[in-house]
Amino acid sequence: MKTGFLQACAALLLLPAALSAQTGKNALRNFPPGATPEEIGRKVAARFVASPHTNFGRPVPPRVITYPETCTWYGALTFAQVTADSPLRQQLKDRFEPLFGARDTLIPIPDHVDYTVFGCVPLELYLQTKEDRYLRLGKGIADKQWGPPEGKRVVPASHRFYNQGYTWQTRLWIDDMFMITAVQSQATRATGDRNYIDRAANEMILYLDSLQQPNGLFYHAPSAPFFWGRGNGWMAAGMSELLRSVPKDNPNRPRILKAYQTMMASLLKYQADDGMWHQLIDDPASWKETSCTGMFAFAMISGVKNGWLDAKTYGPAARKAWLALITYLDENSDIRNVCEGTNMKNDHQYYLDRKRLTGDLHGQAPLLWCATALLRP
Repeated sequence: MKTGFLQACAALLLLPAALSAQTGKNALRNFPPGATPEEIGRKVAARFVASPHTNFGRPVPPRVITYPETCTWYGALTFAQVTADSPLRQQLKDRFEPLFGARDTLIPIPDHVDYTVFGCVPLELYLQTKEDRYLRLGKGIADKQWGPPEGKRVVPASHRFYNQGYTWQTRLWIDDMFMITAVQSQATRATGDRNYIDRAANEMILYLDSLQQPNGLFYHAPSAPFFWGRGNGWMAAGMSELLRSVPKDNPNRPRILKAYQTMMASLLKYQADDGMWHQLIDDPASWKETSCTGMFAFAMISGVKNGWLDAKTYGPAARKAWLALITYLDENSDIRNVCEGTNMKNDHQYYLDRKRLTGDLHGQAPLLWCATALLRP
């Protein structure tokens, strides 16, 4: 572990030369030893496999699986797929097996976006194994998101959004645009039914209309007018997941693509010289935060690989972000400077004062997404 850690640190010292030698799509290939997506992904995935179910880092076991674990599990599965790592896939399957038995209570009830996103995991397992039990579970969760409002979390707005054709779980926080779009995109990939991703694309338009600002960035919520890093990261990653699979003839696709490109252009302006982004994107005095940097890097890598972004402009930026990000990994493959879980609040100082965690899954997950995206064709 320490050797890889030192190699990753050495990669940052080589950053100027590495960047000058790489342009366009080539910037996303040929990383220095210790900094390759294969090496980093393997270590971070192994760290996840060895970790118990987590309760946002609290010492007590979780009541149900929480969304940071879901996002990391999904990332580890996609990494196993792109690297054809059958032993890793089996370990990730083994982690799921108790959920079909004595530990089924860990499966969250899909009555909130943070719980419904769990459907990504069984749907990805279905895509890789073709075992129907995963499809039944994941599809049922995705269907519940657009079913009639039910359960203790229903509020008056739930019925209003449902009657307008949106998910009743709508709350207009930017986090939602990963939690909703990821599971609905996965449902389309698994079933071939485009209704899932089409309705997620329609939902995305509602959030764009409600939260995106003229500079392309997003407020945390209508009543929290701050460009919080990870919140914007969820939106960047969510649009990337959606654009990967939304059909070309979907009438909302051009609007989503334009919103994504506008956001990426703004992020490019706010990227620090070392490749990182800040806890508050437009506040250079705020601390450099790793989970948002990983999410923005993932979005840019996806954009370059899929032709949504100019490779000569965004390839080097994404490379710089990756090489900076991995220097925050410690000898245990835990990443530092991860903003703790953050509710919406109309208070600038509140965001600046958030704790900086190490090894929190909010930060581990984007590392795996980036590793996967870098290895995709």
